[in-house]
Amino acid sequence: MMKTTQIGQPSNRVDGRAKVTGEAKYAAEFTAPGLLYGFVVSSAIARGKIKSIDTSKALALEGVHEVFSHENRPAYVWFDENYQDKDSPPGAPFRPLYSNEIQFSMQPIALVVADTFELARYAAMLVEVAYEESPFDTDFDANLDKAYVPSEYKSTPPSDPWGNPDEALASADLKLEEEYAHPSEHHNPMEMHASTAVWGDDGKLTIYDKIQGVQNSQQYISTAFGVPKEDVQVISPFVGGAFGSGLRPQYQLFLAVLAARELKRSVRVVLTRQQMFSFGHRPKTLQRFSVGASADGKLEAIHQHAFAETSKFEDYSEDVVIWPGVLYKCDNVKLSHKLVALDVYTPLDMRAPGGTTGIYALECAMDEMAYKAGVDPLEFRIKNYSEKDQNGDKPFSSKELRECYRQGAEKFGWAKRSLEPRSMKEERNLIGWGFAQGAWEATQKPAAAKAVLTTDGKLTVSSATADIGTGTYTVMTQIAAETVGLPLENVTFQLGDSSLPMSPLEGGSWTVSSVGSAVKAVCDKVRGKLFELAKQVANSPLAGAQLEDVSFADGQISLNADPTKSVSIADALKQNPGNSMEQEVKNEPSEEQQKYSPYAHSATFVEVKVDEDLGTVKVTRVVSAIAGGRIINPKTARSQILGGVVWGIGAAMEEETVMDNNLGRFMNHDLDKYHVPVNADVHEIEVIFVEEKDDIVNPLGAKGLGEIGIVSVAPAIANAVFHATGKRVRELPITLDKLL
Repeated sequence: MMKTTQIGQPSNRVDGRAKVTGEAKYAAEFTAPGLLYGFVVSSAIARGKIKSIDTSKALALEGVHEVFSHENRPAYVWFDENYQDKDSPPGAPFRPLYSNEIQFSMQPIALVVADTFELARYAAMLVEVAYEESPFDTDFDANLDKAYVPSEYKSTPPSDPWGNPDEALASADLKLEEEYAHPSEHHNPMEMHASTAVWGDDGKLTIYDKIQGVQNSQQYISTAFGVPKEDVQVISPFVGGAFGSGLRPQYQLFLAVLAARELKRSVRVVLTRQQMFSFGHRPKTLQRFSVGASADGKLEAIHQHAFAETSKFEDYSEDVVIWPGVLYKCDNVKLSHKLVALDVYTPLDMRAPGGTTGIYALECAMDEMAYKAGVDPLEFRIKNYSEKDQNGDKPFSSKELRECYRQGAEKFGWAKRSLEPRSMKEERNLIGWGFAQGAWEATQKPAAAKAVLTTDGKLTVSSATADIGTGTYTVMTQIAAETVGLPLENVTFQLGDSSLPMSPLEGGSWTVSSVGSAVKAVCDKVRGKLFELAKQVANSPLAGAQLEDVSFADGQISLNADPTKSVSIADALKQNPGNSMEQEVKNEPSEEQQKYSPYAHSATFVEVKVDEDLGTVKVTRVVSAIAGGRIINPKTARSQILGGVVWGIGAAMEEETVMDNNLGRFMNHDLDKYHVPVNADVHEIEVIFVEEKDDIVNPLGAKGLGEIGIVSVAPAIANAVFHATGKRVRELPITLDKLL
């Protein structure tokens, strides 16, 4: 049997050299003969109509080929209002250049196509647009009274109340009623969204797209332009960060394909950094908590009511209100989630959507309740520990959160913490120690994989998934190499091509669980076939053995009872007709999983130092203890958690996209004014992976790590700031003005 440990071997990224040498090519780096460049013209108003659009000055420039707008766009077979891509919320998706209607500020209203990027950009400045402006609503707070329950949620609908939440709250010894606000945030990956549409002589398209799911882009283009899927190949071998911004095809893809089809030329469209703020963002959210507890801190009632922004053409929602049922034992709970429709582009999944916002507010509220009860915040969580997911009344597939508490607290030195705020000082700095816990669902989606083993002992495994910088290439290579017993250097994993076997979108922390399980399944088929072939080798020492009696390692199939008796994989393969071997599988989640609630868990301990005079905050220490099932590669896994912690620091202290409600536009739409953490903001971070065995979550026992690293960081920081200062800031980010 293949030996499975819960903490795997650290391995360098197999794609690392390609990335640091520039060999790795991204969507805007692929080229083609006669390539043209498109530049998007963005709307200057938030709502209204285009009265006229004058492109004559742009078209008069030598080297400008066309300016596409609603006035001259082709009448293709358009996706109708009911079209849904693989990440669509309910509603009518935005259709670029469809009409003269303006639905949001910086909406794409034209595409200038020219011989060079510089010329296209200059020509775009010459396009003259006259508007008929209409009143618009972008003020979230002013429209809370118009919040509504959508007819359909993109996320999990709020659970029906359980117990008697109103009565339990009224009779509780301790009560808390507070509001917590989370701002709009934008993804800001380093690689801007780009699409290079290469026109073929046969009319077929090869598209290099920045996307987290090439088959989603393929489906989108096929539907929007009424062309067979086989005439569209989408390739995305490397993605320079996405964090959810690449789950849905963005408008530059549509515009690049439109121009390529009309001009019968290859066209590249790259969005500017400013235009990256024109689609999708983490929605502004307000949460109202009413919590009741006994005098000794036992939870008796939780009311959580969330209000979040959406666009006026789609109902976007997230899992903001599921977390009390996941993280706490409480017999009386009432939840609601309403939407506030604004004249903005539809919000978009952003790292741990719903979890980052919902857990922030929940964990701050629980910290406040712990103080009301006079109980240490960690002890409060232990007192109210949940043994099952109350949302669906299911047991967890595994849960080592208590061990996260123990190991994290020990490493951090939590026992030395004094409960009283403002009681720990170091010279002019107030010291604060904060804690928060988190969870993220460990989902497995259907996925397929193909494996080809050649006579030279090289294995190629493929699936159409993506690698957005998370280490997918590396981990899939490791799974395949370990399963078949080959050296890592003899295994290649291929991804990011719509012609490869089916894969879900790369998101939700489900890639290892889903694609990894498919990779393991197809490599298990290769193992089984190799074993049968090995028994056919002349005088085979394995002739009378069963598959469970042997191990695959170092290119050999060996008897467990006597490893000196073995057959090489190369010799086994010689018994195969045609020698090379090819297998393909589609892997589905097991029915057994439906009986359980699978989650990864986190416990985050934070130290802050607050200058008593200036109010400046430094996050000086973070200990993040993670229970994420089997950790396949601790090196890339640690990197995922580090990234989540850094983002959590940004969410707590810096990140906010500011809407000017007089203009209906996000004003800090560049990296000069949209603040994210830099090296000076990040200090000591310790990551602990707690041993956790889970035979239910998927065949690998791995839970995924992309999101669990961020969800409990911002509330832990907010709680640490309170412990340091005695001032509770309930609106992120925690800026100087709010502290002073």
